[in-house]
Amino acid sequence: WLEALRFDNLALRSLPVDASEDGGPRAVPGACFCRVRPSPLQNPRLVAMSRPALALLGLEAPVGDEEAAEAEAALYFSGNRLPAGAEPAAHCYCGHQFGSFAGQLGDGAAMYLGEVLGPRGERWEIQLKGAGLTPFSRQADGRKVLRSSIREFLCSEAMFHLGIPTTRAGTCVTSDSKVIRDVFYDGNPKSERCTVVLRIASTFIRFGSFEIFKPTDEYTGRKGPSVNRNDIRIQMLDYVISTFYPEIQEAYSDNSIQRNAAFFKEITKRTARLVAEWQCVGFCHGVLNTDNMSIVGLTIDYGPFGFMDRYDPEHICNGSDNTGRYAYNKQPEICKWNLGKLAEALVPELPLEISELILEEEYDAEFEKHYLQKMRKKLGLIQLELEEDSKLVSELLETMHLTGGDFTNIFYLLSSFLVDSDPSKLEDFLEKLTSQCASVEELKVAFKPQMDPRQLSMMLMLAQSNPQLFALIGTKANINKELERIEQFSKLQQLTAADLLSRNKRHWKEWLEKYRVRLQKEIESVSDADAWNTDRMKVMYSNNPKYILRNYIAQNAIEAAENGDFSEVRNVLKLLENPYQEAEGFREVQEDAEEEGATATAAACAQETRSRLPYCSKPPLWASELCVT
Repeated sequence: WLEALRFDNLALRSLPVDASEDGGPRAVPGACFCRVRPSPLQNPRLVAMSRPALALLGLEAPVGDEEAAEAEAALYFSGNRLPAGAEPAAHCYCGHQFGSFAGQLGDGAAMYLGEVLGPRGERWEIQLKGAGLTPFSRQADGRKVLRSSIREFLCSEAMFHLGIPTTRAGTCVTSDSKVIRDVFYDGNPKSERCTVVLRIASTFIRFGSFEIFKPTDEYTGRKGPSVNRNDIRIQMLDYVISTFYPEIQEAYSDNSIQRNAAFFKEITKRTARLVAEWQCVGFCHGVLNTDNMSIVGLTIDYGPFGFMDRYDPEHICNGSDNTGRYAYNKQPEICKWNLGKLAEALVPELPLEISELILEEEYDAEFEKHYLQKMRKKLGLIQLELEEDSKLVSELLETMHLTGGDFTNIFYLLSSFLVDSDPSKLEDFLEKLTSQCASVEELKVAFKPQMDPRQLSMMLMLAQSNPQLFALIGTKANINKELERIEQFSKLQQLTAADLLSRNKRHWKEWLEKYRVRLQKEIESVSDADAWNTDRMKVMYSNNPKYILRNYIAQNAIEAAENGDFSEVRNVLKLLENPYQEAEGFREVQEDAEEEGATATAAACAQETRSRLPYCSKPPLWASELCVT
C-alpha cells in the first residue's frame, strides 16, 4: 500500500547539495543539504499511525489485513527500506539557542526522505526523525527514544485537530535496537528503545536555515558554515518564496527587495497569529530557538513542550529552561525576537531598515488582533466587538491565576454558563468552577520552596557583597521567585480547604458578574436571544477543547508502550482527533476501540498502578512531579 507514494524532490533540485559522501559529523559549507542513509533498526514494529496524516500523502491503509499493513509501515517508516523515489538527505541550518548563536546545527537526527505529491497535487516533505547519524549529529547518535517520539507523534496530531498550524506525524515505529540515555542528566543512564517518527509538512525549512551565512558572532565566536555565500541566500529566497508564497512571487516578480519585504511581512504575521493560537490553548513550546521556528509559520519540533494545566502566566514547561526564557508569557516576545534574527539573516537581500520597520508595525498589532478575536470566540462574544473585551479577558486570567484554575477546563465550563440563571443554578455553576481550581495540597506542591535555605541565604549575601559574582551564578528574578514561593508556602500552612473554597467562590462570583453584564449587551443587540445563545454555545464548544495532550496522559501512554502495550497510545490519538467533542472521557473511546478489537490490555501494565481518570480531568497530584527536559 506504500507504493502509492509519488515523489518529486524539488528542494534537492533547487538548492545546493553537498558533494561529499562522508557521513560522519563535520562542517557542511556551501550547501543546504547533504545526502545520508538511514541506519537499520532491529525488529521494527508500529506503535501507531495517523490515518488522517497519511491520507495527505495519498496513503490509505488496507482494511482487513491490518497486521501486514502495519508490518509494511514499520519496514519503510523505520528507515529499514526506502520507498522508490526517496532521496534521503539532511538539512543544514544554524540557530540562536537560548539567545546565543550556536553555529552549525542541522538535522542531527532527522532525515528528509523526499517530497510526496498528494492526491490534490499538493506537495508534502516527509522526514524520518530518529533514523540515525548524519553529518549534523555532533556528539549524539542520531536516534530518538520511545518516550520523546510518542510525545512528538501525539502532539503533532493534537495540534492539527485543535486547528493550530503544525507539522504532522504519520507513524511512530519502535524497535529492539537500544541506546543509552541519561533522562534527567543526573548520572542515572538507562537503556531505551530506538524509535522513529514519520513527520510531514509542506517544508521543514526554518529561520535558522538562513543563518548559515552568519559571520563570526561577537559574543560566542561561532559562525555559519556558508559565510559570504550570498548566492545561496538568493537561491534559498527564490525557492522559499516561489514554492510556498507563490502569490508574493507573482506580485513582485520584477523587484526582489519588494518581494522579500512582502515575504518577511507575511511570515511576521503568520508567526504572530501562530503564537496567539498557542496562548489561547495554553500551549508552551519549550525551546523557541531560531532553529525551531518554521519559515511557513507552523509549530515545529516538539521536544519539552507542555500544555498548561493550572493557569500560571510564568509557567515553564521545559525543565532545562533555568531562566524561564521560554515561559508561557514570554512566548510572544521571544517569537518577535526570533523574527529579528531572521531579518538580520536576510541582509543584504532585504535591508535591515525595511525589515525592522515591518516587524515593529506588524507583529504586535497582528498578535493582539488575533489573540483578542480568538478569546472573544472562547468567551462566546460573537455579536459585538467592544473595547472593554480586552479588560474582561485580562480579569478572567487574573481570576484563574488567583484561584489556580485549570486553563482548559475553566474555558470549557464557561461554554455552559447561562446568562439568566437563578441563584441556585449560579451556586451549582460556582461549585463546578471551583472544582477546577487547585486544592490546598496542589498549591503546596506548586509553591514548595526549591532551594536549600542555606543556599538561598548565601545567594542573598552574595547579591549584596559581590554583585558581579552573583550575576554569574544566579539571577535576581530567580531569587525573588524563590522568596515568593517561601512566602506563599508559609501562608498555605494556615489555609484550610473551606477557607480556600470560600475565597475562590468570591473571586469567581465577582468575575462572572462582569461576564454576565457583557453577555447581556450581546443579547440586547440581537432580535432572537435563543438563537444567539445556541450560536454562542456552538462557537464556544468549537473553540474551547475538552481534551488536550496533558503531560500525565502522555506519560500513561508512554509507560504502557514501554511495557509493550501500544493500545493506550492509539486510544489517546483517537481522542485527540476530536478535542472539541462532547464526550465522556475514556469510557467512550475505550468502547469504540473494543469494537475494533484493539484494547484487550488497555488498562494493563503501568495503568494498573494508577487509577483511571477521565481524560478531561485536571491532572492527579503525581503529575506535578513529572519533569520534561
